[in-house]
Amino acid sequence: MVENVLWPAYFDAALTRAAGRRVSLEQAVAEPTVDEIAKAVQQVGYDAKIERDRTYSREYEERGRVLVSGTEDTAKNDLVQAVAAYVAILRGE
Repeated sequence: MVENVLWPAYFDAALTRAAGRRVSLEQAVAEPTVDEIAKAVQQVGYDAKIERDRTYSREYEERGRVLVSGTEDTAKNDLVQAVAAYVAILRGE
């Protein structure tokens, strides 16, 4: 079973690409949470599991991560882009 890991840093508008952001500034949001990301993953149609006690390697604070299962047929970048779009929709941006 393939699991993709999504970190809040991938979607954080305050970060640069070098600091870990993986989406464009237009798709990024301010201070994304693992709960928002997990909800967006479910909207896209995959199963999400939240691990709150994890820290992204380029950050110092624990913001957690989301494990996404059932993505064998999807490229990680496509998954990240789809989740970013749903996070923005959920926030009403």
